[in-house]
Amino acid sequence: MSNQNHEYHLVDPSPLPIFTAFSLLITAFGGVLFMHDHIAGKILLPLGFVLTLSCMFSWWKDVIFEARVQHAHTKVVRQGLSIGMLLFILSEIMFFVAFFWSFFHARLSPHEMLSTDPWSVASSSWPPKGIIVFDPWNLPFINTLILMLSGTTVTWAHYAIENNKRAESIKALGITIILGVTFTLLQAYEYIHASFNITEGIYPANFFLATGFHGFHVIIGTIFLTVSYFRAKQGHFDKGNPILGFEFAAWYWHFVDIVWIFLFIFVYVLGR
Repeated sequence: MSNQNHEYHLVDPSPLPIFTAFSLLITAFGGVLFMHDHIAGKILLPLGFVLTLSCMFSWWKDVIFEARVQHAHTKVVRQGLSIGMLLFILSEIMFFVAFFWSFFHARLSPHEMLSTDPWSVASSSWPPKGIIVFDPWNLPFINTLILMLSGTTVTWAHYAIENNKRAESIKALGITIILGVTFTLLQAYEYIHASFNITEGIYPANFFLATGFHGFHVIIGTIFLTVSYFRAKQGHFDKGNPILGFEFAAWYWHFVDIVWIFLFIFVYVLGR
């Protein structure tokens, strides 16, 4: 290959995109089969998760190698990556807009299906009769405080990295990860003790989809921050090194925090 005379990064051929696609396909099939109590789902779902995580690890490893060893992330490349991350977060915002739209529509104009005619509806109350909602000032409020605190600690980590304080950044990232895991565990506890399930109407469906997908994003963000934690321990973010990997994790985490504030206000507090 001739010498490169431009600032753009031409990525080397890799099997990871197709491997990741197949891993996600296996996860999707496994999830559907699992929800239908099929024995194959109990095998395919964890297998898909393991394969997806292995692809994520390998892909992350390649990107870090390109940045640190090949020095392929020039100024132009970093700008492109930043724009790509912002567009990704924008697409995630629109993803949650769909859930909020559905919730507001059901909240402002509640209807229920009539048993005599599957196509007829009648005005109903909100929440629907028989649904006992969560007290927002109990566990949901605690989880809100946890996420708000995690937003503070990830900002602390950012400040420490920019001021070349490795030990401090590692400590702040560790606390953020612990807070993220705590949030996930408390949300799981909340789901286990819910008085309704996802099949019991429009309110449970909206509730579990909106908060559940947010919980899934918290898990993704926690993994993102965990990668940054181990990179920080190895000195990848020391002065003079690119820190885009951490910055993207921080952006994503702040996005997760903001979405939860809207969920807490509109779904838990005003949705009662």
